[in-house]
Amino acid sequence: MQPSFQLDKVEFQYEPYPVGIARNVLPHDYYSALTEAWPATELFEFKKVLGNKYSLSEVNNPSQYHRYVRATPVWSEFHGYIKSRDFIHKTIRTLYSHHLDLGLGGQLLAEEVGERSFLDRLKIHRRTRNLSARFEFSMLPADGGFIKPHTDAPKKLITLVLSISRPGEWDQSFGGGTEVLKPRDITRNYNYMNKQFEFDQVETLSAFPFEPNQCVLFVKTFNSWHSVSPLRGMGSKVMRKTLTINIETK
Repeated sequence: MQPSFQLDKVEFQYEPYPVGIARNVLPHDYYSALTEAWPATELFEFKKVLGNKYSLSEVNNPSQYHRYVRATPVWSEFHGYIKSRDFIHKTIRTLYSHHLDLGLGGQLLAEEVGERSFLDRLKIHRRTRNLSARFEFSMLPADGGFIKPHTDAPKKLITLVLSISRPGEWDQSFGGGTEVLKPRDITRNYNYMNKQFEFDQVETLSAFPFEPNQCVLFVKTFNSWHSVSPLRGMGSKVMRKTLTINIETK
């Protein structure tokens, strides 16, 4: 098994900012292996500042994160793939093919490798050398978990949210969709620096239900408001598990 994100069938909406959804993004067996090797809850750090959320990443509880990834072959392999130039370039190329040019060499990356001149390869290197990718293990308790409305930190350029769930594990009545928002007070729409809002300050425009092996992909903008509303699985011990992948400036 080899990791490979399949984003060629992603479907985008462009208002109020670009956000897309892709289904069956990883081979079934590989996705199942990642799901079964999900880290134990005690490795996570509770992040009250973000809502009712647990996180394990290079930023949150990093020593536990790196130890677990190194010790778990399928996650170690996936970590290497996400860190690769190939993954970053593929994501930029996907965006460019959907009219989303971030000035990162998408036009050059869209060309066949053999057709690129040395000068083109140099241009790609210059435009992407200051980019890096990382992923966060994230969990929200079905009983009241949530992520407050926000737009993401300025250094984040592209976010991919991969749902991690066994078949039948998540009850759709709990909620859990990734919500696209706008402020009720439109004068507060410009939020490049990522100030958080309360839920009563925003209006939900659309939502992508939480489903297995699905990726929600969006571009950081001044108004890329999104959230996960409080989950409704009262008494449930199930977690809404996602892998949040960020391509960002170093």
